[in-house]
Amino acid sequence: MNRKALEDLISWKKSKKRKPLILRGARQVGKTTLVNQFSSHYKQYIYLNLERLEDILFFNTLNSVGEIVESLFLKYELKPDYSNTLLFIDEIQESPKAIALLRYFYEDIPQLHVISAGSLLEFALNQVKSFPVGRVSFMYLFPLNFEEFLDASEKHLALKALRQIPISNVAQTTLFNLFHTYALIGGMPEIVGKYLDNNSLIDLRNTYSSIWETYKSDVRKYAKSTTEEKVITHIMSSAYNFLDQRVTFENFGNSNYKSREVGESFRSLDDAKVIQLIYPTTEVETPVIPDFRKKPRLQFSDI
Repeated sequence: MNRKALEDLISWKKSKKRKPLILRGARQVGKTTLVNQFSSHYKQYIYLNLERLEDILFFNTLNSVGEIVESLFLKYELKPDYSNTLLFIDEIQESPKAIALLRYFYEDIPQLHVISAGSLLEFALNQVKSFPVGRVSFMYLFPLNFEEFLDASEKHLALKALRQIPISNVAQTTLFNLFHTYALIGGMPEIVGKYLDNNSLIDLRNTYSSIWETYKSDVRKYAKSTTEEKVITHIMSSAYNFLDQRVTFENFGNSNYKSREVGESFRSLDDAKVIQLIYPTTEVETPVIPDFRKKPRLQFSDI
């Protein structure tokens, strides 16, 4: 699937002021796949997954980026051609030390192209004692948007019609029907791929359940305390009943939890990009400033 974010990565590669890139986003939105596709623009590619013991050991046992890079090039029998090498550190949230060391990739080996990614970075960053402020850049990846969905579906004429402003009357019905399908299945890459394989909504049920269970299994990682873990578990079990509605934090979902407890848990899930809290505004000019005193509208990631 072609992602618009690939163009942003290519621009990052060409930048003279390139910094190590932290790719952020919820689980299973396609971060790893995107970087793997992007790696084709390099002569050499090193992939590390810090959920693997053999990969995280590079950061647990070595203290300088010079030693780490030298060990990696030795292990994979690569030439020390830094400017033509991409180092991808996946699941970097598993090592706060690795996050802190990103600054030294920038300061000591700026020629090496370094990308890191993780799905729970918002919580891992809190554990980094010396965050590399000003030494890294950030990029967010979200589920497929409608244009990317049309491209993946090979609806090239529809995509061309969508990009014409104003949209012609002839194209409106076709585009509306396609958007209706997109709205039903969402933009998670695995879901879109499976739908395009068999063109059946019914067959997506197990895939939806699998992704949702993965999100629910991460509850403990979102929570900062036992109480917050319980509240987040309650939210994950009941929030879909309030989708696209304005919600009240106190006693949310007929619970006995206080407004402060529910509010903190919702904000943790919002930081993790599992849900979105959309606050209303009364501004009629830019910048549009949300009013955090009003009730937010609840939306989920496209899963």
